[in-house]
Amino acid sequence: MIEVRDKRIVIDGTPRLLISGEIHYFRLKRDEWDDRIVKLKAAGGNTVASYIPWLCHELETGEIDLDGHTRPELNLGAFIDLCASHDMYFFARPGPFIMAEMKNEGIPYRLYEDHPELVPVGWDGDPAPVRTLDYLAPAFLEAARGWYEHVIPVIASRQIGTGGNVIALQLDNEIGMLSWVTNTPDLTDFVIADFRDWLVARDDYDAAATYGNAVEDLPAFARLVRSPGEDIAGDLMHDFGHSMRNRFARYVAELRRYAEEFGISGIPYIINIHGTEAGGGASFPIGISQLYESYTQAPGYLAGSDHYLGDLTGVNAPDLYLMNAFMEAVNGPDQPLTSVEFEAGEGDYGSSMSARLDPSAADFKLRMCVAQGNRLINYYLFTGGVNYRLDRVTGDGNDRISFTGERHGVNAPVNPEGEENYTLPRLARTNRMLGALGPAVATATEERDRIAVGFIPDYWMTESVYPGNGAMGEIAENLKRHRFGGPGGVMARAMLHLTYRYTAVNIQDGPLDVAVTPVLALASARYMDAAVQRKLVDWLQAGGQLFLHGEVPLFDMTGEPCTILMDALGLHHVGLRWADHRYFLSVNADGWAAPRPELRARFAQTFAPLDEGTLFRVYGTDEACAFDIPVGDGRAIVVSAEIPADLDYFRKAFARLGVEPGLTHDHPLNGIFLSSAATPDGARFVHALNLDGIDKAVHLFDEGEPLFEGRPVMLRRRDGVMLPVDLDLGDVRVAWSTAEIVEVRPDGIMVRLTGDSDALSLVTKRTVVASPDYDAMLREGNVLVTSRIRGTGEELLRIDWL
Repeated sequence: MIEVRDKRIVIDGTPRLLISGEIHYFRLKRDEWDDRIVKLKAAGGNTVASYIPWLCHELETGEIDLDGHTRPELNLGAFIDLCASHDMYFFARPGPFIMAEMKNEGIPYRLYEDHPELVPVGWDGDPAPVRTLDYLAPAFLEAARGWYEHVIPVIASRQIGTGGNVIALQLDNEIGMLSWVTNTPDLTDFVIADFRDWLVARDDYDAAATYGNAVEDLPAFARLVRSPGEDIAGDLMHDFGHSMRNRFARYVAELRRYAEEFGISGIPYIINIHGTEAGGGASFPIGISQLYESYTQAPGYLAGSDHYLGDLTGVNAPDLYLMNAFMEAVNGPDQPLTSVEFEAGEGDYGSSMSARLDPSAADFKLRMCVAQGNRLINYYLFTGGVNYRLDRVTGDGNDRISFTGERHGVNAPVNPEGEENYTLPRLARTNRMLGALGPAVATATEERDRIAVGFIPDYWMTESVYPGNGAMGEIAENLKRHRFGGPGGVMARAMLHLTYRYTAVNIQDGPLDVAVTPVLALASARYMDAAVQRKLVDWLQAGGQLFLHGEVPLFDMTGEPCTILMDALGLHHVGLRWADHRYFLSVNADGWAAPRPELRARFAQTFAPLDEGTLFRVYGTDEACAFDIPVGDGRAIVVSAEIPADLDYFRKAFARLGVEPGLTHDHPLNGIFLSSAATPDGARFVHALNLDGIDKAVHLFDEGEPLFEGRPVMLRRRDGVMLPVDLDLGDVRVAWSTAEIVEVRPDGIMVRLTGDSDALSLVTKRTVVASPDYDAMLREGNVLVTSRIRGTGEELLRIDWL
């Protein structure tokens, strides 16, 4: 039995952290399956995941092969059963769309050939440049149901609730991603008719007032939508985005209905969220925006992230932290974070030696995600394989099932030939460490400071922008500049390097309560919905403390003037200034922000200075761009300029709003990620990542009090630790340790050493066995164990007790 409750995954009554690896059975010879499963288990995995490709299992004759009678490697049931024989869970991903670097994204050719009406057109009626289909078209749904009719019984008969090992089912994959990345919305006649009906059915909206008589004339409405003019651009961008959210949710619900019709019951349905690009997370929330209505529409769903960030550094680590926070902002109270496409391996996807990730890449991302409460991690890919040739001649250059060539997943921790690469040992080490600590890790919840980041889903509704349309382009570009990149990115990086532990709150759809969210950090654009502006004003007047970075909104989300927040702040807008190669825009500190050196700024939205509370003035003008403003019982610190990440300024600003980081270090350099998580029974884990290439000896403090009796923690270059506090291991309590525990036995533990003399305090009536490797000193109420082995991050210390 599997349950999802209190942001945990509970299997047969025990909370579990699921460490999964993607093994494509259909890309391996059947006699290779066992070897790859064994390698995953040895690397600390407890779950196998695989896409299940419709393209491969449906033959040219229309016959479905799921038992391997045409190709042994297509015996899906045998693969799932083999996983079970190794005590491994199975995570099934049957599409219909799977991507997985497959031709047609895993869809059989016949759907494109027999149903050309399914192939979308985009702006101006031009053909879509990718092999997507209209999800809700009757012909596609009929075919998808037919696929589920065959594949789901194989999976359902092996569900965990029926004695099997299948613990989750993913519905489709990266829904909406293809239209976003190509800026080609699905604009088939069927989609446009559905959009029109959705508009007309809304009780709170007069479609004719915006789109005129075209709503009564479908061909005219289609022309209007496919080639929009400036007069409707803002409204269309807003309306179409909302309608597609609704459409994706209906598609997901239909797939779930098919799955349950054919036997799925009692396991979670997972929706994969796409979105990272160029080694950063700035675009990831587009996927959240597109799909959050899909996975929050009913109980039983989980959302899984899909990210490719490369090496985690001080630059993009804040991206991952913010991505997880934004996911949590829209999750339900029981839904935990998961990651179902978690980058692992070398990162050289084109086999061109254009990338070579550090062994810390996946390790750092794993540690951060676990600290924030991820309960399922699926390494994609864990092992490579071979793309066999299709039964049909396609004339596409290789006739294989995939566009990647013969060998697939060449950069995975285990390559197509089964050889392990240099990234696996580090990843396996952390997997095994997490497995050793079992339910404690699976129940630990991140501890947060009294600050949240504001999430506005509509700020990421920029997946469809008509080329050349000035109004759409202006709204989209302004949102992109502020929401995550630009001021939003600077704020996120400052908060991470200042070691703030934060969550995010959906201020668009949910309540904003001072008791729950006393301090809010918000990356704000020139555009903000009137209802959100009013909500912020009401919250401020009730005592909320706001840090707003970006622009004070002047318009609503469709481009209509809306200055509710600005008026409440008492600001008078002057203009907008941009730096360029001849104008070196600079700002000077005033008020409590002074003294500090003059700062360069990329842009500044300027206002008339206030008599009191002006914090930054634009050099050479009588204009200001930062303020500290009382609003009712609350307060707003507004920075309407893109300034450098001046950590001293951000620290002072947040402190004036009443929040300081609870978990801190004393190292003079930044580049250290700190967080902590606590279990229901009082155990804690302190997570620390040294994001830089130099060793750092640090003292850690919790609410100003030293941790670990003031002993230093050595953070080795590009390494991390997860240190226990008050962790019970049977009748032995680890009061604290400066070394992370990597193995737990009934009669002892193993720790990984990083410092010159790592130590731990044990509270127990047992006797610690003497050893030449450590000193054990009996103190009042505890035993202090101090290592005699100098640790560099690889050495292990075994501690035994009787």
